[in-house]
Amino acid sequence: MSCEVGYPSRESFSPAVLNLPAQTVSREILCAERSSRSSQTGRITDRTFMNTGKPQKPVLTGQRFKTRKRDEKEKFEPTVFRDTIVQGLNEAGGDLDAVAKFLDVTGSRLDYRRYADTLFDILMAGSMLAPGGTRIDDGDKTKVTEHCMFRTEENHPAVRSYAQVFNKLIRRYKYLEKAFEEEIKKLLLFLKAFTESEQTKLAMLTGILLANGTLLPPILTSLFSDNLVKEGISASFAVKMFKAWIAEKDANAVTSSLRKANLDKKLLELFPANKQNVEHFSKYFTDAGLKELSDFLHTQQSLGTRKELQKELQERLSQQCPIREIVVYVKEEMKKNDLQEQAVIGLLWSCLMNAVEWNKKEELVTEQALKHLKHYAPLLAVFSTQGQSELVLLLKIQEYCYDNIHFMKSFSKIVVLFYKADVLSEEAILKWYKDAHAAKGKSVFLEQMKKFVEWLHNAEEESESETEDD
Repeated sequence: MSCEVGYPSRESFSPAVLNLPAQTVSREILCAERSSRSSQTGRITDRTFMNTGKPQKPVLTGQRFKTRKRDEKEKFEPTVFRDTIVQGLNEAGGDLDAVAKFLDVTGSRLDYRRYADTLFDILMAGSMLAPGGTRIDDGDKTKVTEHCMFRTEENHPAVRSYAQVFNKLIRRYKYLEKAFEEEIKKLLLFLKAFTESEQTKLAMLTGILLANGTLLPPILTSLFSDNLVKEGISASFAVKMFKAWIAEKDANAVTSSLRKANLDKKLLELFPANKQNVEHFSKYFTDAGLKELSDFLHTQQSLGTRKELQKELQERLSQQCPIREIVVYVKEEMKKNDLQEQAVIGLLWSCLMNAVEWNKKEELVTEQALKHLKHYAPLLAVFSTQGQSELVLLLKIQEYCYDNIHFMKSFSKIVVLFYKADVLSEEAILKWYKDAHAAKGKSVFLEQMKKFVEWLHNAEEESESETEDD
């Protein structure tokens, strides 16, 4: 008996057998034949299929590249990494050149990027540090090393030598730069956990690294933490750090860096709230041998105060406050902020000249200026009682008239006005004319003042002759 299996024959789809209309049966037969042909051609190659349609894109199966053995990093757990570093430091001992060489070579084998915090903890403190600054492995001598920055000698040359180790390491592995900065910030927050000697060494190291640019001044914001400030740790640390910084550079470089980082206005925050004043800061830093920083803060505070004073004066002038009220306010500010008359008179002049929108026509601006200044002459007279203050005002007038070309011909008339209003004295004008004038436009202004100065000389001679006659 045949077991061959095949598809239904045409006869099996005859209308008589299926009891269907002939047209319907013909469609069914056609579909069956197509299905049969499709099954038989299932094994047609891709090439044949591609000839009938759009070419298929090649499939990438990928290729595995074999990594060279020397490029592979050994995988270490933090404890294994710690043990390797500790062992290497112990073998190098106190030879910092050997330490630098060990760190250089080992970086190609150990994963410094992943375990940077562990690396710097050990180099600084000789052990991994827990949050707060306690040493995790302090009880197990096999997991700590005495050859670290905190165990070096407490002097500038020894700490500088360690700073060179860190510099070499960061230059070799540039990606450690950010991690090292974070390490120092962390250590500054952990200062309470360290001994006074360790704090001193860290302060010296920070100052040296700030001087050579390895660290940037913004890291010092960690010192403004309340718990460090209240216990006096921040101020004590800052003094030692600034001394090391100045020893590497100079006071001007230090103050310039602080100003660029906008830290000059925050120095008072090194002290508790009840001691955040210029007097306390000045005494503390002067007694510590850092008078340069004391003077710097005085200057910065004075500048800040003058800006605030100028802003307030301009507001009061725009509101046309009575001169008497302005005098009282300025005197209070002078007393409160220890401002000198010479600083205030220049400030008043600037505010007065900025309070008016001046006419652009030269022939009209002089009349406008004289009217305005005559009104406020009593205000200027209160704060020009010293010869030095008068000279400052004369120089300010000279500078303003030179910088604003419409006022070039107004200089002598303004000076004469102030002489008549008792703002400027005869002695101050003669001193300015003789040798205290500025270089800006001096030939023009000296020529303008020539006749008035001659008049002053003649008046002085007449006064002397009258005195002799009496």
